[in-house]
Amino acid sequence: MKPKELFLIALLMMCFATSPAQQGGSRVEITGTVLDESGKPISNAIILTDGRNSGTVTGPDGKYKIKIRAGVRRLGVLTFTNGVVEEDIEGRTEINFRFGARAGESRAAVNDETQPEEEGVNTGYSHVKRKEAATDIDKIDGTNKKFASYTSIYEMIEREVSGVKRSGNGFVVRDSKDFFGSVPALLVVDGTYVDDISGIRPTEVESIEVLKGASASIYGSRGYGGVIIIKTKIKN
Repeated sequence: MKPKELFLIALLMMCFATSPAQQGGSRVEITGTVLDESGKPISNAIILTDGRNSGTVTGPDGKYKIKIRAGVRRLGVLTFTNGVVEEDIEGRTEINFRFGARAGESRAAVNDETQPEEEGVNTGYSHVKRKEAATDIDKIDGTNKKFASYTSIYEMIEREVSGVKRSGNGFVVRDSKDFFGSVPALLVVDGTYVDDISGIRPTEVESIEVLKGASASIYGSRGYGGVIIIKTKIKN
């Protein structure tokens, strides 16, 4: 047998020998159960990895099993009736979720005197309390008279919400990007998707909610770059 052929055979043997080990070390299995506020299991809840749909859902007993890349930092759960909850993985192989149980608050400092956590938050499919959302959502109360001093709604959002920058007629949240460049946030005005909000004056705004990360995933692929939900005082 020629040396070149021997080399190729040896190379193939090395690839087959190392591949299983690499695959085994690159994935981590996590299991858990998803429950609603009353403690009942939730079936068909979508499991999120770093705010993205993993394609894994819970079974009839609310249990799930997922293998994730070692670099994934957060695991979340999405349901259309309860919204989204997230937890930092932090090396755990079992993570259970219960909606309404203040998931993740044990890891964060909570100021019980702060009333804004009781505010309602629009998660796209349901309206829940901010403290129960456990997601990245910023809210602007447009009824506050201080916002009347802003020259435009763009200035209002940029100054009041961190990590949001204007881009053309829209915004980029947390410098969201894909292979083609920056990904603009989805704009929703009074329940309708729009491409331009320049015609809305700050004094016409009733509220603005900026959904980031997993909270925006409720809108599917459209929410990849975040979602900005604007409710105006204009009544149809």
